[in-house]
Amino acid sequence: MDNIKSFELDHDTMIPGFYCLGESHNVYTYDLRFKYPNKGDYLSYAAIHSIEHLFATVIRNSDIKDDVIYFGPMGCRTGCYLLLYGIQEKQAKEKTIECFKKCLELDYVPGTEKKQCGNYKEHDLLEAKKAIKEYLDVLLK
Repeated sequence: MDNIKSFELDHDTMIPGFYCLGESHNVYTYDLRFKYPNKGDYLSYAAIHSIEHLFATVIRNSDIKDDVIYFGPMGCRTGCYLLLYGIQEKQAKEKTIECFKKCLELDYVPGTEKKQCGNYKEHDLLEAKKAIKEYLDVLLK
């Protein structure tokens, strides 16, 4: 089988940042890399779960909500994937920054009721916000 694009990246040299992994049928896949791969410092399950709820809610309420195909955590817990229809890298990065800034304004994690989430007890707003702030520092350099 062919490797998927993310497996072709050299994880030994990756640094935190915002990466376009490619485009197919006008769908752009973005790698939102919060942490250095394979360095032992990963997002906790509770933090990355809360980041997923926060960012997915904010971006799906933004002016590009109809272009959002997917947002979710990487299994390795070093970041998240964002798939957008027709939104190229410059605009995608600007919108990502805008949405993460709005995430920091929230004083709750959306969708954390038992009826709304399959693991509703595993969230950490403070740790999620800390990780988001650190990521924004990287993106705003």
